Amino acid sequence: MKRPLVILSVLLSCSLMSAAVNARGTYQEPEEFISQAFNAEVPKAKVFWIDEPAQQAIESILAHRYKKMRLRYWQQANESVWIMDEIGKESPITVAIHVKDSAIAQTKVLVYRESRGDEVRHDFFTDQFKSAKLKQNLQLDTHIDGITGATLSVRALTKLSRIALYLNDYVIKKDKE
Repeated sequence: MKRPLVILSVLLSCSLMSAAVNARGTYQEPEEFISQAFNAEVPKAKVFWIDEPAQQAIESILAHRYKKMRLRYWQQANESVWIMDEIGKESPITVAIHVKDSAIAQTKVLVYRESRGDEVRHDFFTDQFKSAKLKQNLQLDTHIDGITGATLSVRALTKLSRIALYLNDYVIKKDKE
């Protein structure tokens, strides 16, 4: 009687472990996302050197220090693509965000390194960000529904979306000066 229970518990443990391992993965290469976003020839990558006002805004959104000095981005007319990382629970999540006319056109999880919570990579979740804009207080003007068990990953994607919108407006404003 004990033997079938032991076998069942071992099989259940193995399936749970494989599900956790399967949550990790690369879902799209950055070059592919950028090409799809611009639907044409990919513009040359630009470098945004993070100055003091941008540093303060980024750290305000993240609620922690931001140690990078520069970010690469791609811009063409009124649209840009930003590829950034933020820690979910323990590991970085690489996200690409396409901003057009100061609103999010597309959000895509490129690389997910956490053991769980990978539901944030699916369209049913990322589609919530479409058309979102940034309010004066650096918050999104759209409510983003959370996912049970993926709270920190949801927060990471929301923060990165806010940063991408902020930086898009920031570089467009700087270009006009």
